[in-house]
Amino acid sequence: MLAVDVTGDAVKAKNGSMVAYDGQMAFKKLSGGGEGIRGMVTRRLTGEQMTMMEVRGQGTCWLADRASEINLVQLHGDKLYVESSNLLATDAGLRTGTSFTGLRGATQGNGLFTTTVEGTGQAAITSDGPAVVLRVSPQYPLTVDPGAYVAHQGDVRQTFQSGVTFRTFMGEGGGEAFQIRFEGDGLVYVQPSERNTIAGDV
Repeated sequence: MLAVDVTGDAVKAKNGSMVAYDGQMAFKKLSGGGEGIRGMVTRRLTGEQMTMMEVRGQGTCWLADRASEINLVQLHGDKLYVESSNLLATDAGLRTGTSFTGLRGATQGNGLFTTTVEGTGQAAITSDGPAVVLRVSPQYPLTVDPGAYVAHQGDVRQTFQSGVTFRTFMGEGGGEAFQIRFEGDGLVYVQPSERNTIAGDV
């Protein structure tokens, strides 16, 4: 559970994530994931669904989502890429948008686009179990199972790898048919529990 101290500044949070609050609070549903009409149209066209609300007032607001683990990410003018289902809350000053993910999103069953968070401030992301932050460097690229991926940030390039062979379809594969390869310099957040994905069904 995340306790947010609201002292006049607004906070953007996943719609319906408030579990309790003290003091005086006002909740307002935001269109287009908090990006206004343009964001609403973009998300409708891309299929990347995210419903956010604005929390404003004086007091403390407690947020949660299905008893998931909550991880705080500090941004310093950079961009965070995160699945919309894993984004719990952001500082009001952070900008959200959408980004094309290609086959990575398809293997996760989340579509071809993902959510971006950009600016300076904190974002709260959820994971099934405590998220592990893994470093990507030019010398040490990282390969991740799509079902364990939560988010990434930094100057990171991602490519889709397929390990599908004739043995996979014969049921003799290792169970890891698809992977995401990250190269560059940045951080990748993974969860210790794999969600069901299209890749996991192959």
